[in-house]
Amino acid sequence: MLAAYSAEFTFQTQGKGTYEVTQKIGEIVRASKIQTGLATVFIQHTGASLIIFENADVTARADLEAFFQRLVPEGAAYFSHTLEGPDDMPSHIRTVLTRSSESIPVRRGELGLGTWQGIFVYEHRRTPHHRSVAVSVIGDCP
Repeated sequence: MLAAYSAEFTFQTQGKGTYEVTQKIGEIVRASKIQTGLATVFIQHTGASLIIFENADVTARADLEAFFQRLVPEGAAYFSHTLEGPDDMPSHIRTVLTRSSESIPVRRGELGLGTWQGIFVYEHRRTPHHRSVAVSVIGDCP
């Protein structure tokens, strides 16, 4: 039987960085009772994004942040959208360069991620923020 399920969760970031949400999303998938289908995860913000990334070695995430610091520097003279500070426009650009949603297969009632993959909220702002994440799961349910 085809079914759909949706849920939302919020959490507090501590400023710039990656925050793994794989476990929380997995709990939502299991609560859906859907065995085979697709989970769509969407972050409802323009200053943070979602990434599927290496979850075994924290240095990979540190390297990602160092790369984005060089790619989209804060305080660049060419940014005019700075109403909320020097990290305002860079956070929006980082979000566009990454993603605001991810789609993950659901197999046997679990997220179909690879061995070293995790789902992360990538906070692009320096200060702590409350972030909301919506999860929709569709597929076959017993």
